[in-house]
Amino acid sequence: MKRTLKYYRIMWWRHDLAAGLSVFLVALPLCLGIALASGAPLYAGLLAGIIGGVVTGFVSGASLAVSGPAAGLSTVVAATIASSGDYRVFLLSVIIAGLFQLIIGLLRLGVIANYFPSAVIKGMLAAIGIILLMNQVPLALGYDQPDFWESGFLALFSSKHFFGNLSRFSHHVTAGAILISLASLALMIVMQRPFAKKRAVVPAPLLVVLLGIGLQQFFVFTNSALQLKASQLVNIPLNIFSNIHFPRFSELVSNPGVWQTGLVIGVLASLETLLCIEGIDKLDRHNRITPVNREMVAQGLGNICCGLLGAIPITAVVVRGAANIDAGGRTKLAAITHGIFLLLAVLLIPSLINLVPYASLAAILLVTGYNLAKPKLFINMWSLGWKQFLPFLITIVVILLTDLLKGVSIGLLLSAYFIIQNNFRSEYKISKTHHQGIDSYLIRLNTNVTFLNKVNLKKTLDEVPEYSNLTIDGSDCQFVDYDILEIISEYRNKAHDRHIDLRLVNIEAVNVSAIH
Repeated sequence: MKRTLKYYRIMWWRHDLAAGLSVFLVALPLCLGIALASGAPLYAGLLAGIIGGVVTGFVSGASLAVSGPAAGLSTVVAATIASSGDYRVFLLSVIIAGLFQLIIGLLRLGVIANYFPSAVIKGMLAAIGIILLMNQVPLALGYDQPDFWESGFLALFSSKHFFGNLSRFSHHVTAGAILISLASLALMIVMQRPFAKKRAVVPAPLLVVLLGIGLQQFFVFTNSALQLKASQLVNIPLNIFSNIHFPRFSELVSNPGVWQTGLVIGVLASLETLLCIEGIDKLDRHNRITPVNREMVAQGLGNICCGLLGAIPITAVVVRGAANIDAGGRTKLAAITHGIFLLLAVLLIPSLINLVPYASLAAILLVTGYNLAKPKLFINMWSLGWKQFLPFLITIVVILLTDLLKGVSIGLLLSAYFIIQNNFRSEYKISKTHHQGIDSYLIRLNTNVTFLNKVNLKKTLDEVPEYSNLTIDGSDCQFVDYDILEIISEYRNKAHDRHIDLRLVNIEAVNVSAIH
């Protein structure tokens, strides 16, 4: 028995090492791309990947999930960095987010994610996808001016001189970047086809990065006009540890905004992590279940480290987890080894990383954004009915017009409204029969009837016509709120005055004289 266990441990180690290398190849370009989309220093994305692998991976109880910087947080991170005006102040928000997650885990509140409606979650992810698409278009075009959408694209239609505007717009577009972007997008699309996935030895994001580097070096070697400028290439310090920003703790008291943004990041990071964990567990061939509260503790410790060391926040990421499963990962050792590989890459080959064009990273994130907000998602949500589609759509629109927190909050309120509305209608059923010239009505109470049904029940009772028979049946009911019993008891006198023959079945009578 001992030899069998030892044999399987060796086999797991071999699988986990290979899976860790594969996840590393996927994570390296994603760390850079998400840092770019977040408006953070590029090394911050790499540090986040290292911490997500080594620190969070070590503490986590997840067998297959892998943590790192997430595209889902890039928009709120970018907005937070811009509003704070100082990256060191933003790092305080990351620490606070980590503390929030740590408290959630210690208080065993990880199950709270189960109470978020799926329509709102899907709307949030779709909005993030749309924002990713919009933010990466200028980089994919090599556009060298700020405010691409207002000053660039929308300016094309600002007057009658369209062709003149188009000519001025084209002067700010880089042909080499467009070529690299198109080639990268084509490769990403091909590599997502089933036949390519089965035969792929190297992950698609890494192939895209290598393709971008190869094209740029060819342009340089041939002294082509297509070669990119230095500002269009990744630029991380050769020694990232000498350029790390540390949080400015003096702002904790003087700047209350860091607490608000920290809470927002903590909520969103926790939600994305828990949703990812649920999805990855469903893909686990061994049917293992991740302890969500322990995962919150692990994510909290990871984000505290990120804030202290100058990295952007992390979550469990579906892309990394799926890559881990596809590569044959068996235990969390794969997540830890992927973080170690990232650390070695940063230490040993930073000059190679600096050859990566932004256009290649933009292509990767364009595909990521499309996968989050693909038209099929909108069609599926529409097919579920307007009570699912409307919260989904409203969440997207509000996020795009304001921010993520407001969008999710309004989506939750709208979903809650529909839930309450359905509750009004679903806790009892009314049927009508006609026999010998007399109308007979049957109100059958369902499992639970609460005070939320008071208004509709009163209206239903008042609509029963005179000289009718009425039966209120509570045989199927496990709980009836006292308010409901009081309404029924009060109705007795009204029914007698209106010549309604009222019969109660398994309905407890209550004394209502005290309220008159």
